Amino acid sequence: MKTERRGDGGWADVMASEPYMVGPGSEWRSELYRVAVDQFTRAADLLGLEPEVRARLLEPRRALVVNFPVRRDSGEVEIFTGYRVQHTLTMGPMKGGVRYGPGVSMGECAALAMWMTLKCSLLGLPFGGAKGGVRCDPNRLSVAELERLTRRYASEIFPIIGPDSDIPAPDMATGEREMAWFMDTYSQQVGHPVPEIVTGKPLVLGGTEGRDVATGLGVVFVLEDVLRSLRRPVEGLRVVVQGLGNVGAVVVRELAARGARIVGVSDVSGGVVDPDGLDVDAVFTWVAEHDFLRGFPRGEHVDRTAVLEASCDVLVPAAVEHQITAENVEAIDCELVVEAANGPTTPEADLVLARRGIDVVPDVLANAGGVTVSYFEWVQDQQKYSWNGEEIVARLRLQLQEALARVVEARARHGVDWRTAAQSVAIERVAEASRLRTIYP
Repeated sequence: MKTERRGDGGWADVMASEPYMVGPGSEWRSELYRVAVDQFTRAADLLGLEPEVRARLLEPRRALVVNFPVRRDSGEVEIFTGYRVQHTLTMGPMKGGVRYGPGVSMGECAALAMWMTLKCSLLGLPFGGAKGGVRCDPNRLSVAELERLTRRYASEIFPIIGPDSDIPAPDMATGEREMAWFMDTYSQQVGHPVPEIVTGKPLVLGGTEGRDVATGLGVVFVLEDVLRSLRRPVEGLRVVVQGLGNVGAVVVRELAARGARIVGVSDVSGGVVDPDGLDVDAVFTWVAEHDFLRGFPRGEHVDRTAVLEASCDVLVPAAVEHQITAENVEAIDCELVVEAANGPTTPEADLVLARRGIDVVPDVLANAGGVTVSYFEWVQDQQKYSWNGEEIVARLRLQLQEALARVVEARARHGVDWRTAAQSVAIERVAEASRLRTIYP
């Protein structure tokens, strides 16, 4: 029977009358994904990217949603939801972190997976992007509960991960402990140790020196090189860092050690500002003893997002996405924004910052140190050979310097902002790989 004679069987009316019905791919659409698409589109338009390649790179290739039970310490069984989104298979194995948080969703993972593709491409790494996580509040889970959750999540996504297909890594609220559990669970499934299934592991299990500080250290290296091009020293620089997690804490320590003045910091409990400079050692001692910055006895206490508005030379958002928005961008008082977090600045805020002459060093460049050292760890596990810490740092600095040089060249060639230049470099490489691999019937 010919299709035109058969008609649509009445489905057009159903689709029009049911607002909850979504089109193909719409399942992962979210505010963060909108931001990622907007940024991609600006660079793609600049490059004149053909529709076929554009369509292939805009949508994730695969997405898996899993619901699984975890027994709490009380004996009660609770159901958790986990995700793993794989953006592109074109460049090689996929790479991306695993995060735990109350807001983890497919849309969030889809956006982060796209950014990971661009990050790897910009740095010249042979990976496509992926991202995953579990929707939970890790602060309300015991260590034993976190282990059971991690192992069950690893088992659930086992069918789509592997050392040559998709290699997870630490992200928000996960670290080397969770990666050790993850590696052990995967290894038990296949019957032999597979250290290369994850990166960010403890050294004794095949981890690499420097991975725990790589993202924050990379932010500092990129900032140093940008300042060098501006002929400005780090010493005496007034810096605000939003977020005191694994990345933000490293940025604060490293910049303070280089003579910068840390005039504001924050964590999930709030922020502290002191124009004369905070005592960094006292801040970390307080957090170590009290778990949070809340109650720190010095400086002016502000809201965790209000710290972004503190006057400084360099603002480093190192917390979560969607922090500098149309609502607060006019209050931002800095000369340079360096994105240590993923997606902290919305497209609307980008336009205002550009109008005000505030440059933004984008996340795909600034925080790429983590995935770069993850790549080094994966290579070492594959080769069963390790490099020392000095070699890792030297390789990281070189990789970031080369990426920065490509962005600087693209920025001058196209006459665009840092973000569009960085994304254009990344998209050009992925697009070329897509054209060369073509498609098959």
